[in-house]
Amino acid sequence: MSILLDKNSRIVVQGITGGEGSFHTKEAVSFGSKVVAGVTPGKGGVDFDGIPVYNRVIDAVEKEGANASGIYVPAPFAPDAVLEAIEAGIKLIVCMTEGIPALEMVRVKKVLKTTDSYLIGPNCPGITTPDAGKIGFMPNFIHKKGNVGLISRSGTLTYEVINQLTELGVGQSTSIGIGGDPIVGSSFVDLLDLFENDPETDLVIVIGEIGGNAEEEAAQFVKEKMKKPLVGFIAGQTAPPGKRMGHAGAIISGGKGTAAEKMKAWEAVGINVVENPADIGTKVLSVLK
Repeated sequence: MSILLDKNSRIVVQGITGGEGSFHTKEAVSFGSKVVAGVTPGKGGVDFDGIPVYNRVIDAVEKEGANASGIYVPAPFAPDAVLEAIEAGIKLIVCMTEGIPALEMVRVKKVLKTTDSYLIGPNCPGITTPDAGKIGFMPNFIHKKGNVGLISRSGTLTYEVINQLTELGVGQSTSIGIGGDPIVGSSFVDLLDLFENDPETDLVIVIGEIGGNAEEEAAQFVKEKMKKPLVGFIAGQTAPPGKRMGHAGAIISGGKGTAAEKMKAWEAVGINVVENPADIGTKVLSVLK
């Protein structure tokens, strides 16, 4: 099976006529995704490669049955694009946009909590379910259908780990890059809960980073709720305190949020932690045996 994105997902692309939106829409379609509509305000009535374009998300919902959204719009417009998707009743919203101010995400998150919608991102590579579809930037050729779930704060490591698994013959159920910003729509905990209840996901890989407390919260959830095995890696093991490493959320402050602390927390609850990302695939193989 899969979580969030499956064969029943009908995708609307917000920003479909822009450079990023148009390119990744074509890639998604070639991967097998059901992209049923696009949204670009002011361009309603045209089509993009046979996909109808509307002015509003609600039009895509009412006329095309859209229930998932991919957002490829510039940062100044992205928060309102997310809120529009929420208001239209979209259940899965994936926002790839980088550079959204944290205060704007506080506003979005407040609204999101009053709904049953899931937001992946922002500043993320998206979500992919092999044989069902994808929303986001992940390369088409690296995926293989299988029984391993993946949740990652690092975009690049998301691709690397998926490729490792596929080359070892290990398929994936759903792979999700949750984004590296301080405030994201869905956390490790939100998604671990879904994977725990997916009967065809047998193991979950979690890739964390320095900064924040998302990994510690995940450890508490694993301790209390998860029965499935996990393999984990924490990026940023050599990062100096006080220096941001790539992502806005990847910063150690006040001695908290270090890789060592997070690795210790994960190991304490039985997560199979590796020190080198190149070892993730082989560790998964050994745990599955």
